[in-house]
Amino acid sequence: MTEAAPVVKSAVAQAISDIPDPEVPVVTIEDLGILRHLEVDESNRRVSVTITPTYSGCPAMEAIEHRVVHEAVRHGYTCSVETRLSPAWTTDWMSERGRVRLREFGIAPPERGAGARGSGPVALSLQVRQVACPQCGSTDTEELARFGSTACKALRRCRACREPFDQFKAI
Repeated sequence: MTEAAPVVKSAVAQAISDIPDPEVPVVTIEDLGILRHLEVDESNRRVSVTITPTYSGCPAMEAIEHRVVHEAVRHGYTCSVETRLSPAWTTDWMSERGRVRLREFGIAPPERGAGARGSGPVALSLQVRQVACPQCGSTDTEELARFGSTACKALRRCRACREPFDQFKAI
């Protein structure tokens, strides 16, 4: 069996994919899954990008849009950026690489599948969510504040190592 060749992105596509999130710069907009579409038209030197905010009032979206246009122009392209709210972003769109980077930086990543949406009634669970400490790995943690350094994170503390940490909320 032969392995598929890795997809090679153009320099402008790679530069846009690698734009760091302004609020959590250890992850890129591609890692977060907010980069929904990226098309490079080499013949017309045009880039078309679609982004979806983590939530509709996310203050970082304007900065991200400006950075996308900046990277396109820096590489000699014109650029259009569309912000699309539907389908709504979910933490399930985050890459595994992004989850690892968050953990390495000291932010507990959201659980995979925690943001899954379906049609019909929303299932409720009465169990306490166990969040592993990104410092020591203990699940003996507590939520100190529903909102941490940004609206998309909660502030938690590990009871084992006593270190505070942010938890990226599952949406």
